[in-house]
Amino acid sequence: MRLGINGFFWNRESTGSGQYTRNLVDGLLTLPEGPACVLFRPGRTERSRNVLASGRRMQEVYLAPPISLTENLSKLWFEQVSFPRACTDQEVDVAHVPYFASPLRTRSRIVVTIHDLIPLILPAYRGSIPVRLYARLVAAGAKRATAIVTDSVSSKQDILDLLNVSPARVHVVHLAVSEMFKPVRDAQRLRMIRQKYHLSGEYALYLGGVDQRKNLETLLLAFATLAKHSSTEAQLVIAGRLPVQDSAFFPDPRPVVERLGLRDKVIFVGWVPEEDKPALYSDAALFVFPSLYEGFGLPPLEAMSCGTPLVVSNCSSLPEIVGEAAVLVDAHDADGLAGAMAELLEDENRRRELAAKGLKRAQLFSWQKTAKQTMEVYELVAAGK
Repeated sequence: MRLGINGFFWNRESTGSGQYTRNLVDGLLTLPEGPACVLFRPGRTERSRNVLASGRRMQEVYLAPPISLTENLSKLWFEQVSFPRACTDQEVDVAHVPYFASPLRTRSRIVVTIHDLIPLILPAYRGSIPVRLYARLVAAGAKRATAIVTDSVSSKQDILDLLNVSPARVHVVHLAVSEMFKPVRDAQRLRMIRQKYHLSGEYALYLGGVDQRKNLETLLLAFATLAKHSSTEAQLVIAGRLPVQDSAFFPDPRPVVERLGLRDKVIFVGWVPEEDKPALYSDAALFVFPSLYEGFGLPPLEAMSCGTPLVVSNCSSLPEIVGEAAVLVDAHDADGLAGAMAELLEDENRRRELAAKGLKRAQLFSWQKTAKQTMEVYELVAAGK
């Protein structure tokens, strides 16, 4: 099979779409009967070139608009004009757009991955008028796609509800995390992580974004209750880039920490590189993730893979991903969240039980499995099914 892939995010590995594209392609190229891949990327080059990837050859084709355009218009041109034309010219059997931006008009059989429908579900994420128009365009393109791949049963239901497509066209293929996410037992490595991030004693960890849906204010209210009524001396470690300025969309958690008198209890460690995350997860007493909406939720899976007990919200896809390997709480219930954290911090046996369940649960997810199931979707599409 000749597979064309939209590689717009190929070199943007700090983004979820970039990580997904890279890991999926690596997995596809290791399949015994995997496709011959043509990766279409934005940019100008004198000729296409072949690169060696995971022991198999993959062709790269660079595409650029005929005239100079703004960054946003260049992206739109690539998605709606250059990519579908190139797929026709290259005679691909199936074309895959690994993020929510399938072309409205194309002669190719299109598979599009929709990780979530956040811009259509959450009002705060709908953005400006141009952003809303773009969301309508790609939603219309997705409706015309031959098949849709999505990350969870929860997201599939959102797609069925909002895009009004046939259930037979929507395929659930779970994501995975890197094999680097595993329990870290090396005492020296754990000590180095503590020194690097100035950590001491027991801590609960949050790692992720700080945008509105991540629900950090409720987490801080819960931790204030925990600090007041529990005997635990644990601190709360919040990892991730903080906003430059406070806003409704990116609320700065630091003023909330000051207001609640948690300055000595909450540690902000900023952005954490991937190679530090396994040790940071492994050394945590628990991982807490009170998000209001997730299409999949990679941080909880990363934490499970490292043997960290979880407290997560019972919203959207999260119960589907964590199964019985976490304490589930109402994302809007600060007291309930405080009680769940206190339960784990005060009960080491319960933490061990959840850690063991999490490690077992994490084994259900792998990029090899993701690639195999995605390949099955390609084969159905290529066969006209």
